[in-house]
Amino acid sequence: MAIEILPATGDRFDDAETALDSGDGPECQCQWWLLPNGPWKDASVADRTEMFRAELNGDLPPGLIAYVDGEPAGWVRVGPRTAQPRLARTRNVTGSTTEPLDDEDVWAVTCFVVRKAHRGGGLMRDLLDAAVDAARDGGARVVEGYPRDPSAAKIPVNDLYLGTVSIFEEAGFTVVDRPKPDRALVSLTLRD
Repeated sequence: MAIEILPATGDRFDDAETALDSGDGPECQCQWWLLPNGPWKDASVADRTEMFRAELNGDLPPGLIAYVDGEPAGWVRVGPRTAQPRLARTRNVTGSTTEPLDDEDVWAVTCFVVRKAHRGGGLMRDLLDAAVDAARDGGARVVEGYPRDPSAAKIPVNDLYLGTVSIFEEAGFTVVDRPKPDRALVSLTLRD
């Protein structure tokens, strides 16, 4: 099995759409962290798809696509926390982070999608490792994540789009806070 993880750029839009084709991905188009509630509710799937396309055509890829044997198999959103404005309005983040909310050097890993046929093989961990590398290459000082903890509560698979605490801990992240028993804010310092 050959795994390749590449930036989500405009020329890979169709692959990104295939990678998102699981769980809530097709409806969300990975726009949840970009829109406040009102605009989120007002945006149709077609609107969100065009927003996603515009992101992929922008200067900074909003995430990474995992390919397994050449087939799009997974997705991770990673980028500056300030580029994901809903985070600054989310109590579990604002009440838990130790980093200034306006710090451009803090990046966030906020969404994973692994297509059903590729689950259980460690692809989420591969995506997280690649996301950390992308953050480092992008100049991030700190990377945060907001994973769920299935050992603390039963969590529907669609709600694991934030990742799991154990995957982040295995990648070297530290739990900063647990706003709820099954939710954590995790952090990895890349440079001082």
